[in-house]
Amino acid sequence: MSTHLRPIEKRILAMREAGMDDAEIGRRLRKSPERISAIAEWTAIPGRVSGRRHDGVLSPLQTRVVAMRDEGQSHAEIGQRLRRGEHYVRQVEGLARFRQYLDLLG
Repeated sequence: MSTHLRPIEKRILAMREAGMDDAEIGRRLRKSPERISAIAEWTAIPGRVSGRRHDGVLSPLQTRVVAMRDEGQSHAEIGQRLRRGEHYVRQVEGLARFRQYLDLLG
């Protein structure tokens, strides 16, 4: 099993490897067999990071916040323009910078 999987994905794969079918796994985890099947299929998607796809592209909000910060605007100023709190703007910028960093690492 890979380390990029979420805990539920790891459990489902381990239960499948132990020979359980999706109906039994679903009963144990209180999910439908269809949901169990879907979660198991997601584990095969390449390029997932923490259960999400990462394609190196910033969201429009992240792009805007990074551009405003690069222009020298403070988190508080950006927060006022976007009608969000300063802490929220810091989080958006942090995630955007992290994604840019991951993209640089290739």
